[in-house]
Amino acid sequence: MTLIEEIDYGTPASKSESLVTLTIDGKSVTAPEGTSIMRAAMEIGTEIPKLCATDSMNAFGSCRLCLIEIEGRNGTPASCTTPVAPGMVVHTQTPRLAAIRRGVMELYISDHPLDCLTCAANGDCELQDMAGAVGLRKVRYGYEGANHVFPSRDGEANFEWRPADESNPYFTFEPSKCIVCNRCVRACEEVQGTFALTISGRGFSSHVSAGMDESFMESECVSCGACVQACPTATLTETSVIAIGQPEHSEITTCAYCGVGCAFKAEMRGEDVVRMVPWKDGKANHGHSCIKGRFGYGYAHHGDRVLNPMIRESIDQPWRVVSWDQAISFAAKRFREIQAKYGKNSVGGITSSRCTNEECYLVQKLVRSGFGNNNVDTCARVCHSPTGYGLHQAFGTSAGTQDFDSVDAADVILIIGCNPTDAHPVFASRMKKRLREGARLIVVDPRRIDLVRSPHVKADCHLPLKPGTNVAVVNAFAHVIVREGLVDEAFVRARCDWGEFQDWAAFVAEERNSPEATEKFTGVPAADLRTAARLYATGGNAAIYYGLGVTEHSQGSTTVMAIANLSMATGNLGRPGVGVNPLRGQNNVQGSCDMGSFPHELPGYQHISGDPTRTAFEADWGVKLDKDPGLRIPNMFDAAIEGVFKGLYVQGEDILQSDPDTKHVSAALAAMELVVVQDLFLVETANYAHVFLPGATFLEKDGTFTNAERRIQRIRRVMSPKNGFGDWEITQLLANAMGLRWSYAHPSEIMDEIARLTPRFAGVSYAVLDKDGSVQWPCNEEHPHGEPIMHVDGFARGKGKFVITEYVPSDERTGPRFPLLLTTGRILSQYNVGAQTRRTENSRWHEEDVLEIHPQDAEDRGLKEGDWVRVQSRAGETSLRAKITSRMAPGVVYTTFHHPSTQANVITTDNSDWATNCPEYKVTAVQVSPSNGPSEWQKAYRDLSNASRRMEGGMDATE
Repeated sequence: MTLIEEIDYGTPASKSESLVTLTIDGKSVTAPEGTSIMRAAMEIGTEIPKLCATDSMNAFGSCRLCLIEIEGRNGTPASCTTPVAPGMVVHTQTPRLAAIRRGVMELYISDHPLDCLTCAANGDCELQDMAGAVGLRKVRYGYEGANHVFPSRDGEANFEWRPADESNPYFTFEPSKCIVCNRCVRACEEVQGTFALTISGRGFSSHVSAGMDESFMESECVSCGACVQACPTATLTETSVIAIGQPEHSEITTCAYCGVGCAFKAEMRGEDVVRMVPWKDGKANHGHSCIKGRFGYGYAHHGDRVLNPMIRESIDQPWRVVSWDQAISFAAKRFREIQAKYGKNSVGGITSSRCTNEECYLVQKLVRSGFGNNNVDTCARVCHSPTGYGLHQAFGTSAGTQDFDSVDAADVILIIGCNPTDAHPVFASRMKKRLREGARLIVVDPRRIDLVRSPHVKADCHLPLKPGTNVAVVNAFAHVIVREGLVDEAFVRARCDWGEFQDWAAFVAEERNSPEATEKFTGVPAADLRTAARLYATGGNAAIYYGLGVTEHSQGSTTVMAIANLSMATGNLGRPGVGVNPLRGQNNVQGSCDMGSFPHELPGYQHISGDPTRTAFEADWGVKLDKDPGLRIPNMFDAAIEGVFKGLYVQGEDILQSDPDTKHVSAALAAMELVVVQDLFLVETANYAHVFLPGATFLEKDGTFTNAERRIQRIRRVMSPKNGFGDWEITQLLANAMGLRWSYAHPSEIMDEIARLTPRFAGVSYAVLDKDGSVQWPCNEEHPHGEPIMHVDGFARGKGKFVITEYVPSDERTGPRFPLLLTTGRILSQYNVGAQTRRTENSRWHEEDVLEIHPQDAEDRGLKEGDWVRVQSRAGETSLRAKITSRMAPGVVYTTFHHPSTQANVITTDNSDWATNCPEYKVTAVQVSPSNGPSEWQKAYRDLSNASRRMEGGMDATE
């Protein structure tokens, strides 16, 4: 095993289709017009010395090392900023250039510490490499004069010296080693788009500054790691590298956080992760990362992690550590006993959007072939199930239409119900880059999210709608487009059902759907909405990106179909720069759906009632399958409380913390006779578990994830499972204890089975993924290399379907008792229920959930910043601290659900989407009032949680 080395071509590739031929060091070279000489040289293996240049950023031309000579031209231009030209004759190595480069390197080294042998970057330092490349053998200049290296000079303070900044837990900043190449500053601007770094001072006093000479932790830095990756010296260095040393081998894998699906090099020393480096060839992230994927992997080694199986007869007993055989046998026996007593439909399973495709596939297979029913569901039930339903109705597929690269061709971007900078930050950086290039932006969100106004990005239109009125707002968009003749009639006639379109057009054209009529209950000014609708319809390529602010409503499916209507009516489908793009929340929520985790669908969205499909699975699996759809998660809870659903296998989902109406979920779990939790930690759901099966992290197993753009990517095992097994192996143990005879030796065999039974994945295999890096489904005989952009020539269902989307107000209404509307979401540093990120240094940025409230609402209630407040709804109440901010609209409050101590879902209700039962997290009527601290429910829950973690005889399951 060796380190995977990536070639740095110095400057970005040119997109020109015109070619230019020139000569470099006697070799004929052909390159696209606009290519730098530096890159053209590197294409033929000639590496020109450089320090300020790297191919992830635009050329800068400041280090003066990459000078070249061009026949017929005076001087020595920089190769990074000089484009190729026809017939050009270039020399990269001459005595004159060698002397200049050595002189430049002497100047760099004369103001740089010479502690190379003890430096953390020893062996991975570009300054060190370039000194060797230019043949530097001596330095004529000493440290006697002004320098940035030592804190004092001639017995007096050296004001050019600055101390190291170790405020950030993930990396250090050592100014004395900085060569002021600007790479970190440019990475923050061009790659990340945060503009947190700058060059302060002039001349010899120039230095890199975070904000106004603040520490990194105090500045606007978001800890994405782009600056660390760009730094050519040890100025910015990961603390893990300082602690462990340089890595000696690496593997390509995929991030296990959000639905962007960033590819990383896991750089290792033995079985220790030295660092996670975003892979430049990753097609979802192109070498960029966020704080979670780049640095938030420490949970894999956290002391809270449970490494041994445990059982207990009842939830009031302490846990007992047992062997794997004992735990699996106990679970299988109890499942059989429950089914014998209560019937085959009395048990079920929940797959995990944090586990692999192969693992989700096995859980649903276990439920269907081992339990003999279809009582299987997944976390998409509570997030993007309306996406699956709505897009399938309109287009015939249950996924987004574009790849992430498509945003580069967008002229207008419509964001509705999502906050990409917090929830999908790597894609958000890509989006912000396109906005800085001139694309127009429409934001539909109750909050003033960062994209409404941030450095060099400002939304053309912000429509701060009242939570719960999405359908009315999108219908009003359609009203303007239809009434003002902005429909792409040619597209609609060619690609959609014309009769259905006419019915829909007549519906949205009604006066009750006009911006003026809807303003009364949406709160969106009619003039602003008309401006936004015209911009979307006439601004060129228009792309829609949406998130849980669309789906987690009582009309979530309706809004998805309304969005699909809008895209079809304007012809914004089937090419780059357009489309309907759901931003999926978890790393494999798309994959868990693809793998048949819904109770009515087999893998590949094949309905369980279809005889030919079911027959094919029965023949392959060797069992008879139930043709009737099973229970959804909410149905399982209701049936448990009714006393007819008694056993549940939960793979990697913390339903007690993530699902709505916590009291209802608690009652359901307490009513069950067997709850099997398979996870990394004793998560909140484990409070009610009888069996705990310790899971494996993404670093400890092989498999695949499918991201929000349908991209299937490998994860690769880089360390031995600390618990002894991968999650797929644990499910196989349970299946075999239930009487099945599975014999998978590797996840690749599971993927082969998936491909064999699922037409959309027929061409997917580990061999294909290892060769191509990734593939976007459908991948089959018709699309052997996948399909980055869907519906290019036609819709999967044939003709696009327009659906009439009547606005129906939520049953959740404000009134005198509950005058405010609560909506929920995420924050950058934390992820989902926080089980992983809370066990990393990410909690330094977000130690607790807080309630965001508008200054006027706070003043009306006598609240100050940081006060404890009680949030009360019809379902329950909780307490947390107030954050007063004008980001919120009056009458709307906001919180996150990352910390179990908050119990945010105690106050969310059981209202749900009419088609999919996706909970209405985004609309809860509440009252906010001063409080003295945690609520009685929080105190009681804390006691329950502490009691549930007791161990028999003082044994420790984490050892």
